[in-house]
Amino acid sequence: MLRLYDYLPSGNGYKIRLALARLALPYELVEVDIHKAETRTPEFLRRNPIGRVPVLELEDGTPLAESNAILWYLAEDTTLAPRGRLARAETLRWMFFEQYCHEPNIAVARFWKHYVPELSPLQKLDLPERMKKGYAALDVMERALARPFLVDGRFGVADISLYAYTHVAEEGGFELGRYPAIRAWLGRVAAEPGHVTIDQRPASARRAS
Repeated sequence: MLRLYDYLPSGNGYKIRLALARLALPYELVEVDIHKAETRTPEFLRRNPIGRVPVLELEDGTPLAESNAILWYLAEDTTLAPRGRLARAETLRWMFFEQYCHEPNIAVARFWKHYVPELSPLQKLDLPERMKKGYAALDVMERALARPFLVDGRFGVADISLYAYTHVAEEGGFELGRYPAIRAWLGRVAAEPGHVTIDQRPASARRAS
């Protein structure tokens, strides 16, 4: 059985839980508390030397890290996979955009504002630039979402990748009310079969004892 090492509030981990639920794949959920440094133990670092969640352990015990790489692995030969050469390139483009332009700003602002008791002086100085760049990423998405989904007119891994942190962007202080296309897209993603919320353990997940 697949085994997912994850921290439930993590948007990166949520990507994987959402894909697993959408595909109705059974798996064992191992919750890891990043605030207690449980991703820094020797045991966890053997699975991912970078010391981050999520990590998906495959049926043969092979650990796979990096959320978008895990998404790509799970999507292969499923309805979530892009169809055709151009659609694959477009999907990868959005997934790279998520990791380079979106997540470093929207996810970081969310973590700082929602989970950090008090920001350091350096974080306080850095936050306005994170907000500026986060809004720039949302502007790009708003223009792109004149269509129903990001790639090929259908729900796929590009949507999962960007939905994870976009739908909780307001926890980082981003005003989604100014983005009608994004809000409509969020509703379409949430209406997809098998959808689970970020704090929900999917029915297909068996919690590790």
